[in-house]
Amino acid sequence: MISCRYEPLNLGKSVFKDETKLDINYVPQKLRHREQELRLLMEFFKFAIYSPERMTQRVIITGDVGTGKTALAQRFGQDITSEANRLGARLRYVHVNCREYRGKLALIMQQLLSVLLPTFPKRGYGPEEQLEIVLQNLDEKQAHMILALDEFDSFVEQEGSDGVYQLTRLQETRANKPQRVSFIYIIRDMKVVEKLDASTRSTLQKNIIRLENYSREQLIDILNDRVSMAFTPLAVQDDVVELIADLALAENGNARFAIELLWRAGKYADADDADTVAPEHVRMAVSSIVQTLRKSELSHLELHEKLFLLGVARLFKESRNAYVSLPDAENAYAIVCEEFDEQPRSHTQLWKYLQYFSALGILKTEVVSTGIRGRITRISLPMVSAAELEKAVSETLKK
Repeated sequence: MISCRYEPLNLGKSVFKDETKLDINYVPQKLRHREQELRLLMEFFKFAIYSPERMTQRVIITGDVGTGKTALAQRFGQDITSEANRLGARLRYVHVNCREYRGKLALIMQQLLSVLLPTFPKRGYGPEEQLEIVLQNLDEKQAHMILALDEFDSFVEQEGSDGVYQLTRLQETRANKPQRVSFIYIIRDMKVVEKLDASTRSTLQKNIIRLENYSREQLIDILNDRVSMAFTPLAVQDDVVELIADLALAENGNARFAIELLWRAGKYADADDADTVAPEHVRMAVSSIVQTLRKSELSHLELHEKLFLLGVARLFKESRNAYVSLPDAENAYAIVCEEFDEQPRSHTQLWKYLQYFSALGILKTEVVSTGIRGRITRISLPMVSAAELEKAVSETLKK
């Protein structure tokens, strides 16, 4: 008989204290830079607590990917439900992602019924009957429901004007009866609404909350909040947060992308058994999401373009900084030239190389103020890890 002995898995130390705070479904208690929009939503739906049977409301939340549309709606849902419970009001907030149900009204209503009536049969009823059953249930409970339809674009694409009309005119079939359902439509691109007929459009475009893309400073605020909640003290330095903010800014200020990068970078730090998240971990994280380094582009570079890139790659690999100065990059290039027995090119030529690499998306440059010393050009390696770049350039040089 063979006896097997299993050693316990050693997970080691971690830079995280609670990585769930970086989960896509986590809704923070405080939404940075969306406070005004949250207050506006509360004003729009305040009636649902104080006079719920007298009126109904429809609001559109729109904005690019990563502007916080879903988080805003869910934070509002939690806040207004908590306030309703405190005051003894009968209010339900239900959040349904239309894309998960292929934008089909029948499947969406099926999900809604499973929330309101968990034992209700899933088959045998059409959308109109399902809608009527929802209203009957709310009548019995003397409750008002705010239904948030996320990714409503997919519903419009699938059901068109007829499906939207069924929802928006839901109350009109109940003359002299209490108002029971209000809506939040979450739409990424308002152009989809233009596909609806004029009558249906007019019922939707009553109250619109537009979320602007986050600025660099706003992204830094959001990331710092998540860092304080998710990571151990001092595990993530300011320059790492700035680097992630810059990367997310290049993705139209996408906060979701920024938080995903932060989490992935933490995972790479844990894999290295590191005490802190380094800029290289961020570069490894972003290159695992967005493939930007094309070997064919490197193979067509001139010799000194490759030598300059190799020097910069080694500089970032050896440094724990997210940014390096142009003079430091020139020094690293000069060392590589000595290694390959080549005469370094001029400062002007290196500046042209930088602009080209910036256009390729390999390097990024910016001029920043340094106070007494004036202004300097600093370089970042945003979309690929230094180790990967060094390996790729070295291989092309060997060929």
